Amino acid sequence: MPVHRSRSVRIRALGTAGAVLLTLLALPQTSAVADATAPAVPPRGSAHMGMGVVAHDGQGGLPTARSTQTEGVDVSSHQGNVAWGTLWNSGVRWAYAKATEGTYYTNPYHAQQYDGSYDVGMVRGAYHFGTPDTAGGAAQADYFVDRGGAWSADGRTLPGVLDIEWNPYGDDCYGKSASSMVSWIRDFLDRYRARTGRSAVLYTATSWWKQCTGNYAGFASTTPLWIARYASSAGELPAGWGTYTMWQYTSTGPTVGDHDRFNGTVDRVRAFAAGS
Repeated sequence: MPVHRSRSVRIRALGTAGAVLLTLLALPQTSAVADATAPAVPPRGSAHMGMGVVAHDGQGGLPTARSTQTEGVDVSSHQGNVAWGTLWNSGVRWAYAKATEGTYYTNPYHAQQYDGSYDVGMVRGAYHFGTPDTAGGAAQADYFVDRGGAWSADGRTLPGVLDIEWNPYGDDCYGKSASSMVSWIRDFLDRYRARTGRSAVLYTATSWWKQCTGNYAGFASTTPLWIARYASSAGELPAGWGTYTMWQYTSTGPTVGDHDRFNGTVDRVRAFAAGS
């Protein structure tokens, strides 16, 4: 074949390939746009109390101070090393620190938070963020108890808490039916009681409880309630509970964002810690 013919074939081929490339570049980049606008999924282990409250329940006014209630805080790795002396001087008298999540995460700041609150004079406890889609309730209770969630009758240690709320990593109800969710929670509570001799506290929000357990009332007679609602009142409680033991009322408090009220005086906080 003559040289000039070979060159023309190559030029025509390049021209065709270039046209195809230009056509592809001109197509709408739908997948890239979708990925850019999709909400980011937080990393496993980063969940904390009330993570979904504002998004699902909104945020209202703050409650008025009551002498029959005692101020508390809850913390996780988001707060890092906490200024416990500052909180004590502001009137905070009890605290909960996140210990674990699922069967895959322990809070690296747990010792500073759990022991530091105790050292300034607070009554303190630990909580577990439940992830029912990753392991069974009993397995997660064991993981929690073995990594900071145990209880002792020293009058300064509060019973452990199961934080059960919106799934920050996926489906709100962790892919479970209402009956399966109730069974998972029961397995956790039963194992915690068997391991520690105390009933764990349930932390939840009424709207989540209705959505994901069908507003199950069967735990109320044996399980203290920690209700989450950022408003001037705790509002409607989940079925079965006539009152709450604790109330998380804001995520924008001073020093530490998450502030809570114990439904009783500081003497009642100590009595609850001791098992009364």
